[in-house]
Amino acid sequence: MTNHPLEKWHALVRTRALDSLDELLAEEVVFYSPILFKPQNGKALTTLYLAGALRVLGNDQFHYTRELAGARDAMLEFETSVDGIYINGVDLMRWNDAGKLIEFKVMLRPLKGIQIVQRKMAELLAQLSENS
Repeated sequence: MTNHPLEKWHALVRTRALDSLDELLAEEVVFYSPILFKPQNGKALTTLYLAGALRVLGNDQFHYTRELAGARDAMLEFETSVDGIYINGVDLMRWNDAGKLIEFKVMLRPLKGIQIVQRKMAELLAQLSENS
């Protein structure tokens, strides 16, 4: 098992092992959505949004195309398609000394891609709240 946050993230995306989010995220993590204006603070909300995003975007067409990494942060560019609509995005990550993510920001393009993700995420979150 690897200890580096980027390797852990790639393994999580590859295996869709969403339970790994608990180990990867710091309690004080902040999630910046491409849809929501306000940052989502804390592990519970970040887990909800990242798990939802992995379900909506993480299909068999999802792949990272570029990675830039520093000592405590990284930028991962990705491409995918949802309902036949091309989506290009960027995941910006920052982690602490313990290797836990403390910030996760997602940016998306083009506008049609943002719109389909917004619709699919809203449907998924509504479904999850009905089931809880």
